Amino acid sequence: MANQDSWVYRSLLRIEHAGNRLPHPTLLFLYLCGLVLLLSAIFASLQVSAVHPVNGNTIEALNLLSRDGLHQMLSKAVTNFTHFAPVGTVLVAIMGIGVAEHSGLMAAALKASVLKAPRRLLSFMVVLLGVLSSLAADTGYVVLIPLAAIIFQAAGRHPVLGIAAAFAGVSGGFSANLLIGPIDALLAGISTEAARLVATDYEVSAAGNYYFIVVSTLVISVIGTWVTETILAPRFDAETLASQTSESEQQAWSHSLTSADKAGLKAVLVFTAVFIGLLLWGLLPETGFLRGDDGSVLKSPFIKGIVLLIALYGALAGWLFGKVSGSYQSSRDFVEGMENSMATMASYLVLMFFAAQFVNYFAWSQLGIIAAINGAELLQALKLNSALLLVGFVVLAAALNLLIGSASAKWALIAPVFVPMFFLIGISPEAAQVAYRIGDSSTNIITPLMPYFGVVVAFVQKYNKEAGIGTIIATMLPYSVAFLVLWSALLVIWILSGLPLGPGAGIFVN
Repeated sequence: MANQDSWVYRSLLRIEHAGNRLPHPTLLFLYLCGLVLLLSAIFASLQVSAVHPVNGNTIEALNLLSRDGLHQMLSKAVTNFTHFAPVGTVLVAIMGIGVAEHSGLMAAALKASVLKAPRRLLSFMVVLLGVLSSLAADTGYVVLIPLAAIIFQAAGRHPVLGIAAAFAGVSGGFSANLLIGPIDALLAGISTEAARLVATDYEVSAAGNYYFIVVSTLVISVIGTWVTETILAPRFDAETLASQTSESEQQAWSHSLTSADKAGLKAVLVFTAVFIGLLLWGLLPETGFLRGDDGSVLKSPFIKGIVLLIALYGALAGWLFGKVSGSYQSSRDFVEGMENSMATMASYLVLMFFAAQFVNYFAWSQLGIIAAINGAELLQALKLNSALLLVGFVVLAAALNLLIGSASAKWALIAPVFVPMFFLIGISPEAAQVAYRIGDSSTNIITPLMPYFGVVVAFVQKYNKEAGIGTIIATMLPYSVAFLVLWSALLVIWILSGLPLGPGAGIFVN
């Protein structure tokens, strides 16, 4: 596996050590709040300013370490948090999806899909389901990855190869999906806050990247399959590693779907068809009840309430599965599913409180808009085309991901600078967001700072006692490079083709 004397291994180890020395993301935002306060005082004393390119107004840095600044921070601390766009939308989505996960629906759906996959499509199905599992929070890590190892082994293939394929889909393809999920709502909320630094009425929809992420789902699945079969399989299939999974365990997984689980999945399938039918009934007719007052779909209650619809579907499907399969015995189980999902969001809420303060302090000080205007002028002077700028941003996000593991923390950190900067040179917040997502997802699988990286190491050690961090990084690096290069190429093609990123969301703005 990984040669611990190689310069690659030593370099990755240095990155790991450097990343481990960074403070917790919550503390990082707390420190950044203090830094913004200090910089606001310094730049205000230096009378730093910029001329707004749209209205011609002069924007000056404001000192937050003043009487007015102190009053503003004290009086608006609570509303900064409660009005912070990523908070409400994510919590609503998580409540519904939490029921689907708590009832066992997510785990059963993943198992059913993998177990029925033809052997020749095994790698593709594992990667694809890994990508789709991002809707189910941690389910992909705790269910699909170990299951993929056992399924690959039962098919006569190396179990670590199955772990690699599943990990590539679950974490490397984190930002792709066929459905809109919590991550879409979360990033869109942060993008909205950042865009409003220069356009006060701009709103990034949770569906703002939808067309791109749907196509990305297929692209990532194909790339992941190609890496698995072309680059990794020759090495792993040549190894003669004795199985450490008992025959009884394999049989247990092979028959892990009980008749009750199957009945529950059938009921959910029928419900899904009815649910989709109702949505189409409300959208397809020109006078559909889900369209806007002017008959528009883009400005309709459907688009504005898509997070609630996702939560509603997840909650009802989870409840139905629980009732039919028997995993839910009373209405308390349904409520418990929502409560459990909210309990897991405690650390997220703490992080978002300080992130909200940081974003608002940055806006109040005017440092964000001044940096954006000056940065936009620099980018215009360099005369770089949009594709090159966005690909450069992809690489930046990928590099930052090696040091800061949280996708939301990084986006809340850099969006207030880059989203307005790109906006002022005509690149939409949705385009900046999708470039960030590509970079952030591509290097998830090679950074030890990713929360589940240690879990994956433990899964691999079950089949290879000598495996360590270097083993995982060496195994996953081909996926990471392939995703970064080819996913960026897809973005360039998208830009050159002028295709919309989602409903009403293009690459460029006026």
